[in-house]
Amino acid sequence: MSELKLKARAKINLGLDVIRKREDGYHDLRMVMQTIGLCDELVLSQVETEGIFVSTNRPELPTDERNLVYRAARLLREEFGLPGGIRIHLEKKIPMAAGLAGGSTDAAAVLKGMNDLYSLGLSEAQLCERGVKLGADIPYCIMGGTALAEGIGERLTRLPEAPQCSVLLTKPWIDVSTAFVYGHLRADELQDHPDIDGQIAAVWSGDFSGMTEKMGNVLETVTIPAYPVVQEIKEEMLELGAAGAMMSGSGPTVFGLFDDREKAEAAYRRMCENGAGRDVFLTEFFQPDGREQDR
Repeated sequence: MSELKLKARAKINLGLDVIRKREDGYHDLRMVMQTIGLCDELVLSQVETEGIFVSTNRPELPTDERNLVYRAARLLREEFGLPGGIRIHLEKKIPMAAGLAGGSTDAAAVLKGMNDLYSLGLSEAQLCERGVKLGADIPYCIMGGTALAEGIGERLTRLPEAPQCSVLLTKPWIDVSTAFVYGHLRADELQDHPDIDGQIAAVWSGDFSGMTEKMGNVLETVTIPAYPVVQEIKEEMLELGAAGAMMSGSGPTVFGLFDDREKAEAAYRRMCENGAGRDVFLTEFFQPDGREQDR
């Protein structure tokens, strides 16, 4: 095998709670994570010339060590002394700085892809051990599906498949820095916390209504006051029939969950027409078992 084509899928947070700020500056989290069909595409090729060669369809993306894709490839090349070089082309479709783990899922795909391309024999757990050195979301992106993430995001518990539904995504015309959001979060002053355990119970029982009722993201307490458009998009999605709407991660992307595909398609058309979002997508939950659920 000398070339491999991969899809790197985005994630949303169905629930995101911050427990406390740690002494090392990180935050202890409890999150219910879900892979969705929206994806970047990567092509990994072995080449004779020594080095790591990254190209992309987005000219604003760096192609050196500032890119997580590059750092993921370098990590495995250095550890295993891999011969020759690796060429990586990244076709970027997931919006950047969006709260959808676009960079993390690309890095996860490179780790998994190089494991296969070079027959390294690393297990999923061993890949996750390496991935967390590069980013807290990477272990989840390696595993995918429906999961509880704890700690800084690296402690993962696989959950049953969440009830299938349509997912409407809208990223407004702003970028939000994750560092800004966590830097302004007052974890010890939070009054309301999402019911993560209740949401997990709803997932286990296949209760779509229960799952959406328990949605919550404490990072909205920072992002929405700074960027009110996030709340405006949430409210519009609910008016258009979403069973639940919430910001993903540190934002600014908002997602709405629909159990009625026709309502979701009508809402997608409306969100495209009103110009509130720079990027608008309609997709579904994705489970990493080989079944394409994306339409």
